[in-house]
Amino acid sequence: MPNRSADTLFLLIKSLEKSEKRNFKLYVKRNSGDEDLKIVQLFDALDKMNEYDEALLLKKTKNLKKQQLSNIKAHLYRQILSSLRLIKEENNIDIHLHEQMDYARILYNKGLYLQSLRVLDKMKETARVNNQLTYLLQVLFFEKKIEALHITRSMQDRADRLTAEVDEVNKRLQIISKLSNLALQLYSWYIKNGHARNEKDEKAITIFFEKHFPADAGDASGFYEKLYKYQSYCWYAFIRQDFLMYYRYTQKWVELFEKERFMIGIETAHYIKGMHNLVSAHFDLQNYKKFNIVLDEFEKFSKSSLVEQNDNNRIQTFVYLHIAKLNKHFMEGTFSEGLKIVPHIREKLEEYGLYLDRHRVLVFYYKIASLYFGSGDYERAIDYLNKIINWKMDLRTDLQCYARLLHLIAHYELGNFELLEYLFKSVYRFMAKMQNLSIVEEEIFKFLRRSFRVSPRQLKQEFETLLNKLKALENNRLETRAFSYLDIISWLESKISKVPVQNIIRQKFLNNSKRKADVE
Repeated sequence: MPNRSADTLFLLIKSLEKSEKRNFKLYVKRNSGDEDLKIVQLFDALDKMNEYDEALLLKKTKNLKKQQLSNIKAHLYRQILSSLRLIKEENNIDIHLHEQMDYARILYNKGLYLQSLRVLDKMKETARVNNQLTYLLQVLFFEKKIEALHITRSMQDRADRLTAEVDEVNKRLQIISKLSNLALQLYSWYIKNGHARNEKDEKAITIFFEKHFPADAGDASGFYEKLYKYQSYCWYAFIRQDFLMYYRYTQKWVELFEKERFMIGIETAHYIKGMHNLVSAHFDLQNYKKFNIVLDEFEKFSKSSLVEQNDNNRIQTFVYLHIAKLNKHFMEGTFSEGLKIVPHIREKLEEYGLYLDRHRVLVFYYKIASLYFGSGDYERAIDYLNKIINWKMDLRTDLQCYARLLHLIAHYELGNFELLEYLFKSVYRFMAKMQNLSIVEEEIFKFLRRSFRVSPRQLKQEFETLLNKLKALENNRLETRAFSYLDIISWLESKISKVPVQNIIRQKFLNNSKRKADVE
């Protein structure tokens, strides 16, 4: 499990780059006082720690008393943020607009109303051009305040124009609020539950979507209205496993940024997420050619200054780029080859452990386990699956279920039959409790139960029977979830033909590639 220190100051200091630490020291020296000497000592002591330990901290900073520590830490935290603001402001439209608003308020408080209005006017144009509606509304309210309290004679129809502008911005913000709420709630449902498990789930999510989708969202033309509309449709389709619809709206999501490329710098995290979803959509649809095109574009973007000079962008890009690289090996059937990038992934998971959310770590563990399983290293697969199974079960119940199922099959492959009876009952109870048993999983459990009692000679027939049943379910949309988590059909084919499962998947990939090349 990643190291998750609860101390916010420690986390902030550990996130700083060398240049940022140097800038902080210079900032403190320029504004030094007696108290600032203590915060520098505290900064240095925390910087040298690998893990936060308050007792050790007090021991290393003997001139700090325990009763002073809380206040000194709070002061240090504020000073670090202030120093960061000075070097980050030119790259962030939010910070720039905040600064302009500060200037406008200072001028207003000095009684220089017309100068304040001129700053607000420039700020309003900047906010409008960069789609920053919340800042635009702040400007408009400040302008209304000035016009209502003072005679500026700045414009004859000023009141009418300000009223119309506020009404327009409020209308747009209302749509954005509803759509962003919908997108967030759908995404939250997926993080907790995964894909729709049955018709009941699908019906419930459809009713929820239709109830909360704004009636006037169809005519929305602004950047953020479109962004959250596409995201809402994206998660709605993904939960329902309508991968074609999922692809269409992730494509619209990315194209929105391509049409207004300056927004990539403003909403970089949304662009990164869109690229991740687009490459994932091609993976789900097995569009290998387009998958590679988007993956190449994503990799080039990962080397841009927007990513390399921003911690959050760099971490998120690492996560999504390497999930895509693992998926590429799943598509190609090159499991053993894919294991070569596992040490790098593990190193980065350790490096970014303070910042990664548990959901992403679980996804990596499952994909790495699947690589080991596909390459025939069942013991290492079990090691990674245990990391998921032993984690507190409070999200991605689907991932928890399939980790247990793959764990069961890995023990089956190892011939640990004395364990299987216990594991079988445990996994079945767990999946039933989570209401996670689809027809595919029921058939797998029936097969495993029967296989304990049949002779090796009869086993091949059992494999063939199960394979025929599952192939009949391949095109059932509500059953695709099982196949996307576990390529059980290829595994069965490998058992029947006595060929490693990665060879089966590799040959399917080569055959599909040849067919597509012949068509083109």
